[in-house]
Amino acid sequence: MNLFSEIRELVVAALNDLAAQGILPAGLDLAAVAVEPPRDAAHGDMATNAAMVLAKPANLQPRIIAEALAKALMQDPRIAGADVAGPGFLNLRLDPAAWHGLVRAALVAGSDFGRSTLGQGRRVNVEFVSANPTGPMHVGHTRGAVFGDALARLLSFAGWDVTREYYINDGGAQVDVLARSAYERYREAHGLEPAISEGLYPGDYLIPVGEALKAKYGASLLDQPESVWLKDVRDFATEMMMAEIRNDLKVLGVEMDVYSSEKALYGTGEIEAAIATLRDMDLIYEGVLEPPKGKEPDDWEPRVQTLFRSTAHGDDVDRPVQKSDGSWTYFAPDIAYHYNKVRRGFDALIDIFGADHGGYVKRMKAAVSALSGGRVPLDIKLIQLVKLYKNGEPFKMSKRAGTFVTLRDVVEQAGADVTRFVMLTRKNDAALDFDFDKVLEQSKDNPVFYVQYANARIHSVLRKARDAGLDVSDKALIAADLSILNHEAEIGMARKIAEWPRLVDIAARNNEPHRVAFYLYELASDFHGLWNRGNEDASLRFIQDGDPATSQAKIALARSVSVVICAGLGILGVTPVEEMR
Repeated sequence: MNLFSEIRELVVAALNDLAAQGILPAGLDLAAVAVEPPRDAAHGDMATNAAMVLAKPANLQPRIIAEALAKALMQDPRIAGADVAGPGFLNLRLDPAAWHGLVRAALVAGSDFGRSTLGQGRRVNVEFVSANPTGPMHVGHTRGAVFGDALARLLSFAGWDVTREYYINDGGAQVDVLARSAYERYREAHGLEPAISEGLYPGDYLIPVGEALKAKYGASLLDQPESVWLKDVRDFATEMMMAEIRNDLKVLGVEMDVYSSEKALYGTGEIEAAIATLRDMDLIYEGVLEPPKGKEPDDWEPRVQTLFRSTAHGDDVDRPVQKSDGSWTYFAPDIAYHYNKVRRGFDALIDIFGADHGGYVKRMKAAVSALSGGRVPLDIKLIQLVKLYKNGEPFKMSKRAGTFVTLRDVVEQAGADVTRFVMLTRKNDAALDFDFDKVLEQSKDNPVFYVQYANARIHSVLRKARDAGLDVSDKALIAADLSILNHEAEIGMARKIAEWPRLVDIAARNNEPHRVAFYLYELASDFHGLWNRGNEDASLRFIQDGDPATSQAKIALARSVSVVICAGLGILGVTPVEEMR
């Protein structure tokens, strides 16, 4: 039940009636008409911009439209008041029965409350993490993994058919560096001094890889030229690193549906086919690029390259796909990979990249636009950096990783649930401070604790009510007389619950799962506020001694808050708690 959508439908129906009566011109575009919470709760329960957005096309003063619309809306029993404000804003007050029905609807729907059909079963591919298979996942990957998984859960909740995908970057020079680094650990496993020169990966995580290479190959690779062992060691080490990455993701509660390999694109004709398709569209040509910005002429060597005319699809400059020596640029296999996703029939694509990939956004969108004929939208979300603190100081790097803090370092310190929630307490394009002390403290300043504490308080009420002999089963609460809920604070709580289905739609439309975390904190704050008011005003307490009907109504309200908290935490991939320990 999306009460905001229902009232918007009521507004649209009223506008159509006004057009039928000749008060408004026929054929007005009502797409921009919105119903949303007012900026100031004192102004009412909902507000609509209908008069303001229709004034110009209707050639009428907005206040005239608003007054006519207010009169029409007052005919519906759900509308208790419709007040015109300023030049033509229309503030609505709903009858308490509407809020009571909303609470009951939340209890009836349970974990499905707020679930929508926005996606209409369309297929979306969410590609995230896609870390180079050269070592364990670091804290930056952690944030991207949490964001991607929460986004996938959100889109699924909003009616999309979601595929989670990991693109293994195993076709570039970095996996050769991995192989050389692992080979030194292989030598070390044989008692030789490893030569970890500059440019190789120094972390201790490769020691087990060296031991495993020794177990498989014995001493047969020692003192052999690189040409003999490079491919075998590269494949072996990459496979071990991917196994570790899969385990890291599992620790965080992330499971991929598909793992795609960059290496698998080479030698299969897929890159050539993608470039040929673009060439057939007259989007591939031979040319020389202008010098990059900031380059002096004598620093720049002009070379004829094969270029993608990406400017035809919104990019700033055309992009090379094949070098003058005939080898592919790093962009070419990425084009082929996205063409593969387009040909798999997805209706939308989402890529989640690190902050350092900002310059890649326009070219990738241009490629997908061209290869899909503009049919498949590509949204790219950039994940900003995470700064770790402990005891007021920057958290030191992991010895095992050598140069960075790993995902496991974070999860072992904070726990998977805390890690996931905190990683979503900032929008993806904003830097995030992760303070191990603050994320574990029990206070209002710790959002994950504050939300979990609200749910635990609700379950403590349920336990206490059962101990007192009250029937607080969902069946009993659904049947409760909710008209008893008439205090402004209780209606305010119902208003906040009503925002949940609307919030799901907005977050899913914008691919912004952080909105769920923000909303849950606000919902928990409102609930704690209601709880605290009960300490001062006994009539607001959830259990009213000697009055089971009133108790059931108030507990039904609390239970509906828990329903929303659990649904929201489910989207974030966090397990709700029923008791704080």
